[in-house]
Amino acid sequence: MSVSCSNAARCCVRSSRQASSPLRIPSVALCQKRRPTPARRWQSTSAGTPGRPKVAEIVDQISQLTLLETADLVSSLKSRLNIPDMPMGGFSAAAPAAPAAPVEEEEAAPAAQEKTLFNIKLQSFDAAAKPKIIKEIKSMLGLSLVDSKKFVESAPKMMKEAVAKEECEKIVETLKALGGVVVME
Repeated sequence: MSVSCSNAARCCVRSSRQASSPLRIPSVALCQKRRPTPARRWQSTSAGTPGRPKVAEIVDQISQLTLLETADLVSSLKSRLNIPDMPMGGFSAAAPAAPAAPVEEEEAAPAAQEKTLFNIKLQSFDAAAKPKIIKEIKSMLGLSLVDSKKFVESAPKMMKEAVAKEECEKIVETLKALGGVVVME
């Protein structure tokens, strides 16, 4: 059984103080009088699932998987549950995707109604302007530099969905000024 550093230091101090006194208590006895430490969450095996043995069993099985097996598990769950891959930028890139259903409803509406939400698609770009476009995509979508480079290189690709007309026009103007070909759909 290991003794923490602070408890070991206290034992040493106590034993040195008592060595000068006539009554001598062995240092082993002092170390054994320490307070019991409360169970820590990271040391427990049933943290959070005391009444659900099925969940605890699944957690135990997942915790024993290797990194490759875990990656396979995640990809299998995503495909079975129809979960789309989210970019590493977090919710900033994924937030505009939620109002996609109203866009479809608006398309079904009569043609007399003006369209207010658009999808922005990066069609192509000038090879000389590639670094500038990568930086702009990185700032617009909140992606990492590597992800934005992959995004630009995989053009034509949908940048944003269900964007307001004013914001969409600003994005198109900015990317056209940098040398990119952007389409509003």
